Amino acid sequence: MATLKHLFSYINHSFREGWDSPALTDYGTDRTHTYGDVATQMARLHLYYEQLGLRPGDKIAVCGANSSNWAVGFLSILSYNAVAVSVLADFTGADIEKLVNHSDAQMLFVGPVVEKKIDISHMPALKAVISTVDFHLVYAAQPKFHEAYEMLDDTFQAIYPSGFKPEHVHYREDNLDDLALINYLSSNVQYSMENMECHPGINLVSLLPLAHMFGMMIELIYQMAGGSHVWFITRLTTPVLMQALRECKPIIVMVVPMVLEKIYQKQIRPVVRKPLVRVLWHIPGIGTLIKKRIRKGLMDALGGNIRVLISGGAAINPEVEKCLMDIHFPYLTGYGMTECGPLVCYVPWQQFKAHSCGRLVDRMELRIDSPDRRGSGAGKAIQNEIIGEIQLRGDNCMVGYYKNPEATKAAFTEDGWMHTGDLGCVDAQGNVFLRGRSKTMILGPSGQNIYPEEIESLLNAQPEIDESLVVSRNNKLHALLYLTDEHLEQLRSEETELNKALAQAVENVNHRLPAYSHIADFEWMSKEFEKTPKRSIKRYMYK
Repeated sequence: MATLKHLFSYINHSFREGWDSPALTDYGTDRTHTYGDVATQMARLHLYYEQLGLRPGDKIAVCGANSSNWAVGFLSILSYNAVAVSVLADFTGADIEKLVNHSDAQMLFVGPVVEKKIDISHMPALKAVISTVDFHLVYAAQPKFHEAYEMLDDTFQAIYPSGFKPEHVHYREDNLDDLALINYLSSNVQYSMENMECHPGINLVSLLPLAHMFGMMIELIYQMAGGSHVWFITRLTTPVLMQALRECKPIIVMVVPMVLEKIYQKQIRPVVRKPLVRVLWHIPGIGTLIKKRIRKGLMDALGGNIRVLISGGAAINPEVEKCLMDIHFPYLTGYGMTECGPLVCYVPWQQFKAHSCGRLVDRMELRIDSPDRRGSGAGKAIQNEIIGEIQLRGDNCMVGYYKNPEATKAAFTEDGWMHTGDLGCVDAQGNVFLRGRSKTMILGPSGQNIYPEEIESLLNAQPEIDESLVVSRNNKLHALLYLTDEHLEQLRSEETELNKALAQAVENVNHRLPAYSHIADFEWMSKEFEKTPKRSIKRYMYK
């Protein structure tokens, strides 16, 4: 197995070699930063950190919507050997203040929306606050910090009289064990560089929150390591997203299943559900032509240059997955978690097995905690088709939760494996299959294990249903259904007929389930389910 490489060994190279190449763009604006621009601004920020008295290991928080300047600020923190504290901009002002205080952050990068909902006086440890809009100084705790910022241009000019140049880029590569997420970020970067395509001249459209581990790692750090060009969508709507994909022509697209399912519902489902298409689908020759046409239409909608479409964060509708694989679209589902920075499982799309989430990534080990567990399986996933909790160890795993020894202790087994809370199994080829979360598993009337995510996946494949949630009420399964836009409109005028259709849809699902997993009743939701920032349903809100 290859020696673990530091992520800045890649970034040092990409910055020096791609100095005049575009690195970061805010889509819909004229703001594009070259790699040289990014490195220069990082150097300016490093000087200000020194003026504030910040040392390696000190904490700096970043809270704002995705943007080029968010990315520059974040990279400047890591390259200074400080500790980056990424905070989701969707949190309330009070929650943001609590997280900044709990992290011991001494400085904060803040977006304009977040700036309006926080009270800086509630964060007394902050020495300075800088805006991600244009890096202007929002707040300085002492006059000398304000003066240092005002003198920053002169200070920079004195140190770099001929300007900041490629030869000045030499970020540290000898601090793999320092706190900053560096160790497992480095392992993730190395795996991505060795197994995914990323190089100068290609584009990526960033869709996921940068404060979330998957967006931060795959859509920013890995891209900067490879020298590609990242486009940030600062106002994420479906029309803007589809326009950005068509214009930027990315080779990799990473989405949560909900985005992929909505594209499928609007563009593909109306075609594949036509009676004639259903008949011709499996006929050699004509069926192949139909699939090629659908594939090309989807390719064009996503920019026409896709090499791989990666889905993750939740289970995908099996109808959508089957169609993508039938038309040989370069699609796969991966598996990751924040505590692993985030990669756990991945596989090239040509090797992807339906319903799986790929195979274990390098420098990691996986075992299934079930009665017939088979040893440690160093360097590979241990085959075990009996369902149990997925447990992990390796270079990608976290060292613990900050200032929470109790939670850290609970996160690991006595012999050093990390609990994921996810239930699954591994087949003979090492493909990992998720069945659900241990916390969401429902115990059936006779002690059977019921995985609501599997039932929801079947429900979401029904034409009337956009999303669903299965809960237990009085020891019976109850389905909460949120309808597609089309059927919500129908509900207002034809409620009786639609309820009959929903009852039939539930019955269709029950026919595919064992008796103990049957849905006893259902209700439709008047509004969309509450979501987390990564667009997963907040299950705890529904009983």
